[in-house]
Amino acid sequence: MLTPLGWGTAAGSALLYAAGWALGYPEPAMFGAAGLAAAAGAVLWTLPQVRLDVRREIAPAKVERGEPAVGVLHVTNRGRGARGVRARDAAGPGSIEVDIPRLRAGGTRTVTYRLPTGRRGELPVGPLRLERADPLRLARRTREYGAPEVLLVRPRTVPLALLPSGRAHHLEGPTSDRSPAGTATFHALREYVVGDEMRHIHWKSSARTGTLMVRRLVDASLPTTTVVLEARPGAWPEPDDFELAVDAAASVAAGAASAHFPVRVLTGEGPVAETRGGPDDLETLLDRLTSVEVREGPRSAMDAVRRVRGGGSLVVVAGGAAGAAELGSVAAVRSRFDRVVVLRVRPAEPASAPPGVQLVDFADLEGLADAWRRLGRVR
Repeated sequence: MLTPLGWGTAAGSALLYAAGWALGYPEPAMFGAAGLAAAAGAVLWTLPQVRLDVRREIAPAKVERGEPAVGVLHVTNRGRGARGVRARDAAGPGSIEVDIPRLRAGGTRTVTYRLPTGRRGELPVGPLRLERADPLRLARRTREYGAPEVLLVRPRTVPLALLPSGRAHHLEGPTSDRSPAGTATFHALREYVVGDEMRHIHWKSSARTGTLMVRRLVDASLPTTTVVLEARPGAWPEPDDFELAVDAAASVAAGAASAHFPVRVLTGEGPVAETRGGPDDLETLLDRLTSVEVREGPRSAMDAVRRVRGGGSLVVVAGGAAGAAELGSVAAVRSRFDRVVVLRVRPAEPASAPPGVQLVDFADLEGLADAWRRLGRVR
């Protein structure tokens, strides 16, 4: 079909030809005829249908924000020689144009092109549109190939060590009577009650005391790192600051997950991700943090903290405007966690940390990594 340029050329040429013919001027009529012939030739140029097999790949399928990712097209010509073919691949709200080299019959070409990775999130790629146009761009034939795919642009991270936490340590598990009952680790002896399994009876102690005694078993759990991200719009007047906050939360979570410790990530709306220290935890956390957005809500991030179980480390990622009131709400839950750290993103002015709360101000991920190393040496 004709492009807007083609329609304009055809309409203008027709008027020019009509005016030259009516007024008796052969030169305008000749130019008009040439324009009409060019438009007709463009349609004939694109009329034969190109038989192509096209396969698109995204490499890699997951990438950190700002890191390179490419689309790879494998194009095979199943018909006659194809010229003037251009690919246009949708990438998020925009599109990318890719020139396809001339393909002889049966020939195959592989073409790569860069995908935009400057913004975090799920970037839809496709559908792929192949356009065949004449040299003057007066006519164009478009055909879609393949289904849309998704490039996952995840938060940037820097290596952060796991913060030491925990109040009591034992080689055989927790020493507190409040530890959850389980079947993993021996903790203590207690008197038999109806319903206890006979295999848990400790016969030597029962013979010595004259009372049936059973082993109390508990589940030896690792300290959990709880990462709380403030995601209400009022805390982030600058979008770039929120992106840095997500990067910081991802870095803290990734550091704990890499050490195979449980991680919990929250916003005011509730849990974003919760892992238990398995081999796939890092991928899960980064994938879930990819879709976190600034969103209005009635609850702050600390409201979410009050509804979760305590223990381990608490890391709160807040905006630079977080002052005494916000830090006070963090201090209010201090007793429920073994260690509490507040990360402020690009603060406008310094603030004093409440007792028992460690405060870190940073302006970029490199600054966070330096401050985190110093933090790890302080208890």
